[in-house]
Amino acid sequence: MTTPFAGPLLDVSIWELVKTSPLVPMAVMGLLLVFSLLSWAIIFSKFGAFRSAREANKKFLRAFRKSPDLNAVAAASEQFATAPLVTVFDFGFSEVSRQFSSRGSLVSKTAVERSLQLGMSEEITKLERNMNWLATIATTTPFIGLLGTVLGIIDAFQALSTGGSTSMRTVGPGIGQALVATALGLVAAIPAAIGYNYFGQGIKEFGARMEDFGLEFINMIERDYER
Repeated sequence: MTTPFAGPLLDVSIWELVKTSPLVPMAVMGLLLVFSLLSWAIIFSKFGAFRSAREANKKFLRAFRKSPDLNAVAAASEQFATAPLVTVFDFGFSEVSRQFSSRGSLVSKTAVERSLQLGMSEEITKLERNMNWLATIATTTPFIGLLGTVLGIIDAFQALSTGGSTSMRTVGPGIGQALVATALGLVAAIPAAIGYNYFGQGIKEFGARMEDFGLEFINMIERDYER
């Protein structure tokens, strides 16, 4: 006894399925491919930027702890421009310099703390750049892939109704296109979701390091400038 779909399976490559797809399913697949490439570009870019920032932070922190005063740190900070801690330092040092220029002494430690917070906020904003794209890709591409799947199944049923045959040769291309769309949606979503979570933890780590550095900065000005 044979089943309705008995017969040899078609030896069709994924590229052939994509090329023979109707216009709308092909557009869906193309959109998923663009999102996948975009997510990988962001992931590689952020991975390199975060690694560079971590190394620069370590070097700057060593220089900061060895320096006798803020002026010496300011002179050395230009060597570590990619370090987020340098931005935090610049904000704090600028406020200290303004107070000494106008009053001749450190009159408001609270103002320095606020300046340090502004520097931290600016660096967190830089670190979070393009994170919204990763979140969007991770959450939307599975649904875009599902749309392509539905369109492929609809195409398979249309071929079934007009072809007068229930063989795999009739419905196979539409089902294959549906599965390709599903796979592309997952291929785009999974790396984006992993990257979003990984870099999100990295941003929290940078935030904690900047908070700790702010405390060290306050300790230095209390030691060297408050009498």
